[in-house]
Amino acid sequence: MMTHWENLLAHSITTPEQLSRHFNSDFSALNPVVEQFPMRINPYYLGLIKTPGDPLWRQAVPDLLELNDSTCFVDPLDEENRSPVPNLVHTYPDRALFLVTGQCAMYCRFCTRKRKVGTSRMLASRENMQSAFAYLRKNKQIREVLISGGDPLLLSDEALIWLLDNLRAIPSLQIIRIGSRVPCTLPMRITTRLAAILKRYHPLYLNTHFNHPDEITPEASKACARLAGAGIPLGNQTVLLRGVNDNAATIARLMHGLLMIRVKPYYLFQADMTLGVNHFRTRVEAGLEIMQSLIGYTSGLAVPTFAVDAPGGGGKIPLLPDYRISLGRNLTFINYLGAPCSYHNELA
Repeated sequence: MMTHWENLLAHSITTPEQLSRHFNSDFSALNPVVEQFPMRINPYYLGLIKTPGDPLWRQAVPDLLELNDSTCFVDPLDEENRSPVPNLVHTYPDRALFLVTGQCAMYCRFCTRKRKVGTSRMLASRENMQSAFAYLRKNKQIREVLISGGDPLLLSDEALIWLLDNLRAIPSLQIIRIGSRVPCTLPMRITTRLAAILKRYHPLYLNTHFNHPDEITPEASKACARLAGAGIPLGNQTVLLRGVNDNAATIARLMHGLLMIRVKPYYLFQADMTLGVNHFRTRVEAGLEIMQSLIGYTSGLAVPTFAVDAPGGGGKIPLLPDYRISLGRNLTFINYLGAPCSYHNELA
C-alpha cells in the first residue's frame, strides 16, 4: 500500500501532454526537451505554481532554451573523472560525495546533474554502493560523506537504514551530511518515522534547497520542524537563477523566511555551467550586489556564503563584495554604509 507521499509522486506530471491538459494549453513543442532532459512535477509542487512563467514554473517546467545552449558543459564539475568507484565523487581531501539515487521529487530545470538524473545513465545499485563503502573504509582521510543524488530521501525508509548503518560502521567517517530538496518539493516525505530514523545516526546534518519565498509553505515548515525536532541541524543552499530570485528583495525575503522555519542560510550559489542551464545564469556581479544588500542590513544569520563551484572540479570558491581599500600597516576599508574605517595592523 502506497503512503501519501508515494501516491503523490506516482501522480506526477512527466509528459508535455499531461502538462497541456492541466493548464489547458498546448505544450507539445516541449517533447524534444523532455526526451533529452526528463520532467517530473509532483502534484504538491504543481499546486504552488500560480501562473505559467512565474518563478516556480521556471524551476519545474521545461523550456526550449534548454536545447539551445552552446555555452555550457555536460559535466561542468568534472564529477565523472573524479569518481574512483561508481557513484562516489572524491574532490576534496577529507570528504566525498556519495550519489545514492537518480530520482528526485521534481526534476529541477537547472540541475547540475541533468545529464543523468531521472535517466538510465544514473544507476545506484547495491553493488555500486558496496564498492563505495570499500573505498571509504580504505581511504581513512575521508572524515565526512555527503549523501546526494538525485534525492536520497526518495529512498525507502528501509533502504536509508541499510545505507546509514553501512556508513556508520566505517570508523573513520565522523560526519554524515544529506543533501535533499524534499523538504521543499515534497515535504510530506518527512514523516515522523523518517525523522526518528535519521536521529539514530548523529552527528548528521541536512542541507535542503529553497530558491524562492513561495516555496516556504506550512507543509515545508512542518517538515523542517520535524527534522529540527530530531536534532538535525538544517542548512539551505540556494541557486541564483535568472527570472526566479535574481534580485535583492526576493533573496532577503527568502533568507528571512528560512530562519523562521529553523533553516540556516548556508550557500547562495552562482548557477553551474551545466548544459541546458545557460538561460538561468546571471552575471557574478548580480550575486555580489545581492550580498552587499544583505551584509550589515540584516542579521548575519540571514547572510549565506555566495560561492561559485569552479568548473573542472576546482571546488567551491567564496565570493564577497570588495570592502578593502588598502592593506599594510593599517587595513583601510569601507563599512556596509560606505563609510571609511581603519584597523591598526602592526603587532607589538
